[in-house]
Amino acid sequence: MRSAALKTGTLLAFDPGRRRIGVAVGETVTGSARPLVTLQARDGRPDWEEVRRLIEEWRPEALVIGLPRHADGTASTTTDIAERLARRLEGRFGLPVHTVDERLSTAEARDRLGPARVRKDPPALDREAAAIILETFFAIPEEADG
Repeated sequence: MRSAALKTGTLLAFDPGRRRIGVAVGETVTGSARPLVTLQARDGRPDWEEVRRLIEEWRPEALVIGLPRHADGTASTTTDIAERLARRLEGRFGLPVHTVDERLSTAEARDRLGPARVRKDPPALDREAAAIILETFFAIPEEADG
């Protein structure tokens, strides 16, 4: 999951879904993340030009993908979407891609934003979940793998 070679730099995180993909940006030095944008998707596929622009703008050292799982750790209906996105990002942009168990990230994002904000701006939930995914990645010890 976490590469010991990844010491400092900017990372982008993705919270994949069938219709929307939340994106967050963070810095390894501070271990902090912030919501960035929500991309529209078609069956989990983003507009690759939008992704390219984000990568050119932020110049990340690596990408982090939230891997959805059920509470018992088994694959969910969207696990394949996340795995496919991870492979495609790595293949298209040649950046290291890490996956992180994203169980409960959406619930935590909902708690952080509050019901009124979620009703007013549903895509904010995806961006906030991406930030939580990146915070989770930062919290993983460097020597951890898989």
